[in-house]
Amino acid sequence: MTLIMFFLFLIGLTDVYVAGRISKEIQASYGLASQIYFILSIIVFALTVGSVSLVSRLYTSDKKDEFIAAVDSSIAVSLTAGIIFTMLGLLFSRNIINVLAVPDVLKVYAVPLLRIYSGGLVFSYLLISSNGILRASGMIRSSLFTMAAVCLLNAALNFYFAFHTPLGFQGIAVATVFSSFLGCLMNLFFMRRKITGLFRFSAPAVKAMIRIGWPAGMMQILWQLGAIVLFLILAALPRQNIEIMAAFTNGLKIESAIFLPAFAFNMANAVVVGNLLGKKKEGDAFLIGLVTAGFGVAVVFLLTVLVMLNAHSIASLLSPDEIVVKECVHYIYIALLSEPVMAWGVILAGALNGAGDTKGVMLIVAFSVWLVRLPVSFLLAVIFGLGATGVWWSMNLSLIFQTFLLSHRYFKRKWLFSRIPPVISAAHLPVIPIE
Repeated sequence: MTLIMFFLFLIGLTDVYVAGRISKEIQASYGLASQIYFILSIIVFALTVGSVSLVSRLYTSDKKDEFIAAVDSSIAVSLTAGIIFTMLGLLFSRNIINVLAVPDVLKVYAVPLLRIYSGGLVFSYLLISSNGILRASGMIRSSLFTMAAVCLLNAALNFYFAFHTPLGFQGIAVATVFSSFLGCLMNLFFMRRKITGLFRFSAPAVKAMIRIGWPAGMMQILWQLGAIVLFLILAALPRQNIEIMAAFTNGLKIESAIFLPAFAFNMANAVVVGNLLGKKKEGDAFLIGLVTAGFGVAVVFLLTVLVMLNAHSIASLLSPDEIVVKECVHYIYIALLSEPVMAWGVILAGALNGAGDTKGVMLIVAFSVWLVRLPVSFLLAVIFGLGATGVWWSMNLSLIFQTFLLSHRYFKRKWLFSRIPPVISAAHLPVIPIE
């Protein structure tokens, strides 16, 4: 999982690097478009959280028919949702960008980027969903192989399309679409062993995935909308707002080098805890969650120190603009102080998600973002005139609150005894033969 997250980080880093080599306006526009693209992808993230929780338990149980039906149903729902959101994104990309209070020069670039990203949403949906199924059913190395190929293709196409074709900056998004399509094909090939030749759709399985996954989806919506609000707060600053927005985009990508390993431990925790609860080993599930969090914090601490010691060199790689580099270094020195704290909370949240306690995680994250981060950001940045510095410190404060509440919920241990009721009756599985 850590290697998979590393490949995802390289994809995002390449995008930011190429955008920065074109212009700071393109870099800021990419940051805005990528946030909205992520919001459009939230449905599949939610479904994947639900399917991983369900499939990981069924995989270690003796309910093989239910396992197969859950896999088939997950793919079917993800494909349907992907088609729907692809159409919505293509139709409303311009409206979404134009409604945002950002400089007009950014809208010119963000609209075509978002439209191209939207065209590949269906491939992204299938890639994310199939990766979740592979890791929940003991095929994590297949997922790793896919993401390595996706990373290499995306990076190569990024440079080729952006600098050697008429696509220019739009090539950043086109590269993502092509590489996601390749990833879909590879994962479907790896999953052929999970497909029996009969398509088994189970409405109860889908209902269980939605019940578990919708809080995770809502959490991502609230988190990403919060990120967009931070962009808007930065856009409202009286001086150097475009440079600061570009620095924020770069800072988030640099931070993802640290965050993505933590998220890898988060997803690993979800699978392992789900597997153990499927075997009814609650004590082992509790302990493995803590051990995983401990390892994750150690990794994140080392990465944080490494990045902070090389902040200027790293920021200079992503932008030639001196003001952007200066503001990005400022972001690194402040916002990364809370990374080890963040890692502890995020990894424990993975265990809670694996147990199906997604609603509690959602409420905690919503509280930390919308009742702490955003109000404090506005207060410090705009009212007290601290500018971007106030935003960076508010992010630290919200993560401390979030981690405290997640730790409290974890140690209460109520999540250990949550049970997913039988969602599929093998005797009543609707079976649709595939010709």
